[in-house]
Amino acid sequence: MKVAVYTLGCKVNTYESEYAIKEFIKKGYEITDFSDDTADIYLINTCTVTNTSDQKSRKMIRQARKKNAKAIVAAMGCFTQIRDNDNGVMDYVDVVIGNTDKSKIVDLIEEAIRTKKKILNINDVVNTDFDDMEISNFNTRTRALVKIEDGCENFCSYCIIPYVRGKVRSKKPEKVIEEVKKLVSNGYKEIVLTGIHTGHYGADLANYDFSDLLTELEKIDGLERIRISSIEIVELNDKFLEVLKKSEKIVNHIHIPLQAGSNHILKLMNRRYDKAFYLERIKKIKMIRPDIAITTDIIVGFPNETEEDFNENLEFVKEVDFAGGHVFPFSSRNGTPAAKMSGQLTKEEKHSRCKKLIVLLDAQEEKYYKKYVGKEVVVIPEVYSDGYLTGHTDNYLKVKFEGCEELIGKTIKIYIEEYIDKILIGKVL
Repeated sequence: MKVAVYTLGCKVNTYESEYAIKEFIKKGYEITDFSDDTADIYLINTCTVTNTSDQKSRKMIRQARKKNAKAIVAAMGCFTQIRDNDNGVMDYVDVVIGNTDKSKIVDLIEEAIRTKKKILNINDVVNTDFDDMEISNFNTRTRALVKIEDGCENFCSYCIIPYVRGKVRSKKPEKVIEEVKKLVSNGYKEIVLTGIHTGHYGADLANYDFSDLLTELEKIDGLERIRISSIEIVELNDKFLEVLKKSEKIVNHIHIPLQAGSNHILKLMNRRYDKAFYLERIKKIKMIRPDIAITTDIIVGFPNETEEDFNENLEFVKEVDFAGGHVFPFSSRNGTPAAKMSGQLTKEEKHSRCKKLIVLLDAQEEKYYKKYVGKEVVVIPEVYSDGYLTGHTDNYLKVKFEGCEELIGKTIKIYIEEYIDKILIGKVL
């Protein structure tokens, strides 16, 4: 039987989908592309972080059913966790699960095939344990994700995720270390630690936190790069900074969401810091790693965001001097405090401000890239095409150079000759 999997949303979803694919393969299923109209099973791993995510989740579920009326259509994830049967979309689905028991998705699909009955498996996410999964090889040849944590308890006023992912649950340290060792033994030099609230890892463990895990991973022979998918500024405490200072494997890139460069808006968002705290932490990081790439996420057009707030945002982004970032227009999520706030901005206002901030962040990204023209960098090639290899530096700069496919996964020194549209062009030294 043929299986097609489609993933929406974050790196945690990517990891969970990859786990499901590996489980299907173990049982003898053939994996095919989601565009295949002849698949016997379609699995959609959904997202609900924004209204656009909801729309895409509905669209992919409907598409799957249209492709093959006789196929089993399964949906799991954040969209399904809190979704009533809006627009009749769940009528298209044979297996529905939320954010628990994802490790059992293959068994549940096989049960639906065997019994010819619809399965609805939406459980409480508040009182649940970490859903253990392990992947020993990934869909790329050089970089692998490792999910170490699930859940979030920050309850930012705009965010639906704590309601659909539940409380913080951490993977046991020994299981994380074992999984990373297996990946390294299979040739992976870089691992990306990911979670819904990655830096809060260990909050449910006794006397063990994220910095402790990083310290242990540092000792693994053959592991060259430890990358953190995203971490909150309040988790970059002095203990973490000391680990960063001593580490030879934590990469020279950290993604730290800002969300707003206005104290007024940060307070409305229920973010647990102000601009002064954010900037103080950034300065401490840059004292340890002067050339580190710090990227970010920013929400534009939050309720009651004035023109003055937005201009303050722009000025703060200039002061921090990011190496790039993502900009999102505020998306009202039913069930969150922000959805009920007065002062909602129009779609036109939000998108106008987004464009201005994107221009600024793109300029900062270009400036950071161009610093490396005329310098040597270390790249692990990931993709080969038409005589060229493409890979990333440890500070996540994309580099392209001539070479052969056999170099994929190797550690290569490259001399950078020029910068073209978010890519550094170089030659092997």
